[in-house]
Amino acid sequence: MTSKFARFFMPAVLAASVAALAQNAALPAAPSAAANNAAAPVATNATGTRMGTINVEQAIFATNEGQRDFEVLSKKLEPKQNELKGLNDDVEALKKQLSAQGDKLNDDSRGTLVKQIEQKQKSLERQVTDARDDAQNQQNEIAQRILQKMGPMLVKYAAESGFGLIIDTSNPWPNGPVLWAGPAVDITKSVVDLYNAQSGVPAPARPAAARPTTPGATRPTTTPPATAKPQATTPPK
Repeated sequence: MTSKFARFFMPAVLAASVAALAQNAALPAAPSAAANNAAAPVATNATGTRMGTINVEQAIFATNEGQRDFEVLSKKLEPKQNELKGLNDDVEALKKQLSAQGDKLNDDSRGTLVKQIEQKQKSLERQVTDARDDAQNQQNEIAQRILQKMGPMLVKYAAESGFGLIIDTSNPWPNGPVLWAGPAVDITKSVVDLYNAQSGVPAPARPAAARPTTPGATRPTTTPPATAKPQATTPPK
């Protein structure tokens, strides 16, 4: 029996938050309470005509500071991940038992086992929801902190480099505004390099850490669910 214990990667968790923060970071007014001590972006009267793109989400994770802090968070979340996986394995074991013995049990015994599965599944889902919300909050706190420092720097860099428009490509088309953009107009790496130079955080000694994950769970069922096939996504042609 294949476990339905799923993992939800950080990009899905952070997409809406990054989009909102990126919009705020380009404004002279200070963003919301999440950045009480952050400096407001530099107001400029740029007259540049160049157009550029930046993947804000990618930039956050690519910074030395982002790699360091998300790696720390990932290790912090591991014990809870393992705990929830153990609980999910318990539920799956009961489902296997029901599948193998269900037709041999009397009505009372079968009803008791079904109820036990449902109770454990509901308890697991509640714990998964709490763990996911906590992880998302911590992930967003890191992203907000980095973006509040990156925003003013990005505005200044764009003005000094002759840009009149910078578009965020974190959300691919059709969810985002950019159908296609060539690498020649992408300034993500330049902004990351500039951020790293100003932050003073050294590069990690090993390849970039995997983005933190948060666990998910399926809805309660009384019979083992069918194996879900992953959905593939393809870029627009």
